[in-house]
Amino acid sequence: MTPSAGSGTTTIPPSGVSRPLGGARRHDEHHQRTGVHGWWCFVSVPDTPQEEPAIFTTYRPGLAAGRDAQVLHRAATPEFSGWLEHTRPAGGCARPVRLSGTIAAVDRNTGRVLSEQHTDELPDRTLYKACGNRRESACPDCAWVYQGDAYQVVCRGLTGGKGIPASVGRHPVVFATFTAPSFGPVHHRHVPNHTCRTRQRCDCRPAPCRARSNAGTCKHGQPIACFARHDADDPRLGQPLCLDCYDHAHQVVWNHFSGELWRRTKQAAERHVAGRCRRRGIPKVGIVTASGKVRWVPPVRVSHGKVAEMQRRGAVHFHVLLRLDGVDPDDPDALVPPPDGITVDDLEDAIHAAARQITVTTPPHHDQPQGWLVTWGEQVDVRRINTVGGELTDGKVAAYLAKYATKATEATGHSSTRLTPSTVDDYADPGGDHVARLIDACWHLGRPTPTDTTGGAATADDRQGILDAKPNVYAGLRRWAHMLGFGGHFLTKARRYSVTFGQLRETRTTYRHEEDNEPDDTLTVATLTYIGSGWLSEGDALLANTAARQRRESRRIGREELAHETWVAA
Repeated sequence: MTPSAGSGTTTIPPSGVSRPLGGARRHDEHHQRTGVHGWWCFVSVPDTPQEEPAIFTTYRPGLAAGRDAQVLHRAATPEFSGWLEHTRPAGGCARPVRLSGTIAAVDRNTGRVLSEQHTDELPDRTLYKACGNRRESACPDCAWVYQGDAYQVVCRGLTGGKGIPASVGRHPVVFATFTAPSFGPVHHRHVPNHTCRTRQRCDCRPAPCRARSNAGTCKHGQPIACFARHDADDPRLGQPLCLDCYDHAHQVVWNHFSGELWRRTKQAAERHVAGRCRRRGIPKVGIVTASGKVRWVPPVRVSHGKVAEMQRRGAVHFHVLLRLDGVDPDDPDALVPPPDGITVDDLEDAIHAAARQITVTTPPHHDQPQGWLVTWGEQVDVRRINTVGGELTDGKVAAYLAKYATKATEATGHSSTRLTPSTVDDYADPGGDHVARLIDACWHLGRPTPTDTTGGAATADDRQGILDAKPNVYAGLRRWAHMLGFGGHFLTKARRYSVTFGQLRETRTTYRHEEDNEPDDTLTVATLTYIGSGWLSEGDALLANTAARQRRESRRIGREELAHETWVAA
């Protein structure tokens, strides 16, 4: 299908033609195609002004008509194939962002506007963009993309690739797990002797939860023993034996300051390794700073990649990959092996020593004038990777960390957006269940200090009091009450550990531009405004997400076929 001269209407090429998006406006009468967000745009503009007919109809079946009617209506429209290509970047997204505005193609060298297009000329008169949410519970498709990027970030720091030298695979590296201390007894599942082949499908018989020979009750009349053998999906797992005995306030404060505890722990581990170097006669390395001065630094540094995981009890714990790197005096940013006198044994000793020694005492609070003590729990597990006969490999660890990078508080049964004074009462309850009391503790401890300290999350007036004249370090507890006090990123890394998410996204964007044969000297400049989220109808969501799943399945089958051909050829 081709545009007729002087028609003034947008025409959509048939399926198979390079990615139609809609019409593109130009300053002369010739037809033009230009790349916008990976699509080609076709247009014809009349020489003389005339009234332009409507390009797309605005009628669509309403909610009462049902999803099937919406699907049939959309599929029967002439521009259906163009609409599928138009929604392809957001296909699979649960709640895509809808944008409105102008998109212009600008010459990178001269700054001249080559073409201009308004979103009113596109299907649905809007531009769809994937939400990009990392949480699997919010958007599985965007979380799948984020999980793939997270896998690359973690794995490249173990094996190299994507700009990271392959020599990092020979650096000493360990996989450590740092847990929170106990804030009160909870129901748990423990298997003392595993007889299963894989822990993912473990069906071993667990030990009794909390067996006691002299089972009694706490001061609130609740039993302090539990003889049940909990299944893996038992809803009681992670719940306190006595809600009134459990220290909810201390737990949310621990979540809030766990990032500071980790920062100091890593510094202590680096100082411990530097001390080993000093005692073994390994000299410091002099590097030249930007000002031309020479700064003497230890000959070894610790790089890390860290993922936070929320336990069922609502306490966060960290899974960390720690790698030893050397320092090149001529190129401080280069990744070089550590000195010969430092081994993985020294790294293990440094981690255990730092976990035992480092503590954080929080600032004074009206409810706790001496502050809270923030320490690691007793279970600090350090394992080596790629050992002979070991279970942990580079791929398994990277996949494990990438999986938890898309999680949040779902393990506790709670999932919500940021809480406000008008919505917190729906979740916080000082006399409610375990999660409700944690949220109430966040809101109560994060209150402005002039307010009353006895009410918890009882009244809205309390929550909207006047803020302090001086900064309140506990105010962030209200901001992160929906995360049970934890306000850190779920995936962080050292600057030199691996590639960044930005580099991966830039590489993906460059690949798409090359795939669409977009000119290198053209820059796309957009002025867009947010107009809403979500698909216009359930039928549109079904069509776009089904097409996205089909494309994903095609790519998976293609990768498997290529791998099979390579294996046969070898």
